[in-house]
Amino acid sequence: MSKLGLWVVAGIAVFTLLYLVYLAATFEAPTGTTTVIVPATSMQSVVEPAPVITLTLPQTRLQSPEEPPAVAATPVIIDAPVEVEIAVPVVEGLPGEFIELPSLNDSDDFVFEGLRALQNGAALIRVLADEQLIRSIVVFVDNINRGEFPQTSLPYKRIEPAMSVRNIDANLYVMEAAAHERFNQLIDTFVAVDTDQAMILYRTLQPLFQQAYAEIGSRNVDFDDTLRSAINAVLRSPNVEGPYQLVKPSVMFLYADASIENMEEMRKQLIRIGPQNTEKLKAKLRQFSEKL
Repeated sequence: MSKLGLWVVAGIAVFTLLYLVYLAATFEAPTGTTTVIVPATSMQSVVEPAPVITLTLPQTRLQSPEEPPAVAATPVIIDAPVEVEIAVPVVEGLPGEFIELPSLNDSDDFVFEGLRALQNGAALIRVLADEQLIRSIVVFVDNINRGEFPQTSLPYKRIEPAMSVRNIDANLYVMEAAAHERFNQLIDTFVAVDTDQAMILYRTLQPLFQQAYAEIGSRNVDFDDTLRSAINAVLRSPNVEGPYQLVKPSVMFLYADASIENMEEMRKQLIRIGPQNTEKLKAKLRQFSEKL
């Protein structure tokens, strides 16, 4: 650079320095703080605070997407047990006459009244059970039909005295004739009843017999058929000639002859009543069977 150029640059620098010194010497600091408020123009809008709106939403249970949607269960209605009412049977009696039967629980008086009207009915009542006679007869007939013989709840009063036996030796006994005779009154009373009158009474009471039969589980079986089958079972039973030898290994007597001891209980009972009573009983049962 030429000397002239250097002198021009130096002059400008000196001038600038002198000017800055002058500004510093003449500057006055402000004595207070001044706040300048800029008025709002017409284009500016005053923004008011927005009202707070509270929304109450119904509470909703959100299911996890992994869970299957709940299925409304069908309500299970359990009916209270209802007592089954059995209509009181009405049966036909004489022409133009209808008889209203009592309930099975209250049938004894009605049955005994019908028995008193039978020939020899009073004597029959004396040997029969005193209560729930229809139910006892039904259970008895059902057992006989199956070849059995009930030991309790018999439809007739228990036979006394006990079976009479005679010792042959220390371990062997024989049934005496008196053992059969203790059944004579029962068999003779039954045989003396008029068959036709007895069948009329049975037909009158048949709905109650059927109801009692349903109670022991035979709802779909006609009691007439079971009664007929029981009678035929007795009629088919062979007669077994005595003497009847017995053994007593414990409390009860057993037949010494295994062929007799292994018989059905119903057939062994016919042996107990004796051959004469068995023949009387079979003859009367044949009459009833013809009427059924």
